[in-house]
Amino acid sequence: MIEAYGLTKRYGAKTAVYNLSFQVRPGAVTGFLGPNGSGKSTTMRMILGLDAPTSGRVTVGGHNFRDLPNAPRQVGALLDAKAVHGGRSARNHLLSLAQLSGIPARRVDEVLGVVGLQDVGKKRSKGFSLGMGQRLGIAAALLGDPQVLLFDEPVNGLDPEGILWVRNLMRRLASEGRTVFVSSHLMSEMAQTADHLIVIGRGQLMADMPVQEFIERNSIGFARVRTPDGEPEQREKLVSALQEAGGRTQPEEDGALRVTGLPLPRISDLAHGADVRLWELSPHQASLEEAYMRLTQSSVDYRSTTDMRAGLQQPVGAPAMAAPTAAPPGMAPPQAVPGMAAAPQMPPAPQGNPYAAQQAAPQPGVPQPGAPQPGTAPQPGPAPQPGTVPQPGAPEGGTLQMRAPQAPADGASAPNPYAAGAAAPPAGPMAKGAPAAAGGDATSTAKNEGEDA
Repeated sequence: MIEAYGLTKRYGAKTAVYNLSFQVRPGAVTGFLGPNGSGKSTTMRMILGLDAPTSGRVTVGGHNFRDLPNAPRQVGALLDAKAVHGGRSARNHLLSLAQLSGIPARRVDEVLGVVGLQDVGKKRSKGFSLGMGQRLGIAAALLGDPQVLLFDEPVNGLDPEGILWVRNLMRRLASEGRTVFVSSHLMSEMAQTADHLIVIGRGQLMADMPVQEFIERNSIGFARVRTPDGEPEQREKLVSALQEAGGRTQPEEDGALRVTGLPLPRISDLAHGADVRLWELSPHQASLEEAYMRLTQSSVDYRSTTDMRAGLQQPVGAPAMAAPTAAPPGMAPPQAVPGMAAAPQMPPAPQGNPYAAQQAAPQPGVPQPGAPQPGTAPQPGPAPQPGTVPQPGAPEGGTLQMRAPQAPADGASAPNPYAAGAAAPPAGPMAKGAPAAAGGDATSTAKNEGEDA
């Protein structure tokens, strides 16, 4: 038997266990439940003498654990399945524990067979899976054939077959009159394994009672009622009769009714009096998990929140925002959008290469300086200002020098380089012998000006 009296354990300013008193009796599997951080592991460590209580005391068989003669022969425990030297084989690990406690070597082979590790007994434990490590820890707890056993999360990492094996092992050990104290977070396993429950929250005792009593005290039973599916008027008549009698109804997802506040015989009588046929009338009780969650709801320290991903994902179907582009010649640049990075500007084209890829294409409908429009013939004569637009035929790596246009003589009209109907200039380099558009000598320029006049 394990008995705790006013156990309190403080770590600095934090109180892990406070004024905890309980008894773990032999002949039954006692489940030890509580949220994460409630003090379960700390309590087990104080039972085994690994932590000294700040106040209070705990005894095993009427003695402190440290006062027990040859304690491994009387108490077996699994608190940390990884507390094994990885370089040792499973058999050598158990053999070293047996030699320290005066246990014969044949017992090592017996417990290896009990936990199902006889085929890997000579392999190093560092290569074991989590479930195999759990089995090795259980073998170490059973090594001295003790009367008191403590297990902290014994089914962690086990497959369904291993979980069933642990469940049957716990119940068999308790049926032999041993004291079995098991901590676990699997409520479904506790419901099938434990006979008695000790529940703590934030280091304090919350419940100490049999499993069935715990469920009844911390849950609300209800009756499940179903009327013919194809007759909704039957359902409406039954709901009206139940509510008039003080019952409360709640629809289930499959079309049945959950009825509370009325016993099953009363529900049957009301349905008969309302001439309603019933397809189902059955009692239902909450599970251990529901009862546990209801009791410990206020003692949970670590609560999850909703994952808010709206700020990280673009809504589906929303158009992508394009970056601002450079404005065409003669137009104002676009305004910057707040919060958006400006689009990178393209470097200007080299002066000596008029066909560079970076040169902006002329905009339709906008006159370009020095470029004849479609339908006009190239006019020899004055050229635009120097350095304005590179001209075809310029030497590689430079630009042609351009001269300012001369004023026409009095009464003469200036030549119109954009007159409609003229032929477009040929694409590509100018033909051999063709007059240059700009850059001719002074004599040819003066001759052309005289002819125009």
